[in-house]
Amino acid sequence: LVQLVESGGGSVQAGGSLRLSCAVYGDALGTYSMGWFRQSPGMQREGVVGMDSDGTTTYADSVKGRFTISQDNAKNTLYLQMNSLKPEDTAMYYCAADFRPKIRGNPLLRYEYNYWGQGTQVTVSS
Repeated sequence: LVQLVESGGGSVQAGGSLRLSCAVYGDALGTYSMGWFRQSPGMQREGVVGMDSDGTTTYADSVKGRFTISQDNAKNTLYLQMNSLKPEDTAMYYCAADFRPKIRGNPLLRYEYNYWGQGTQVTVSS
C-alpha cells in the first residue's frame, strides 16, 4: 500500500515562494507517475503538474514558468517549487501517484491517479 504525505504548505505574500514536499511510503518513487493537484473551496480539484517516471512533465498553463516539479529518488520524495505566487494559487495542494510509469491519457486529470495524500494548505495574500 502506497502512502503519500505532503508538507511545506503555509502562508506567503504575493510574489513569494514555497516548496511543497511529498514523502512516498510503501514503494519506490522512481517507478510511478506522479502529480500535484490543488483544490479551492467550492471548486473542482485541478491538475497543476504531472510527471511520468521518465521525467516527462505536463504543466497547467496557469503555473508554467512559475512552478517546478522534481523528485529525489534517494529520499523517495516528490517536490513542487512554487515561485512568483499569486493570490489565485491559494488552495489545498495534493500529491498523487499512479503505479503506471507513464500515463497515456491526460496527466492533469485526477482520475488518472489511484493514490492521494491528505493535502497541505497554501495561502497567498495580496
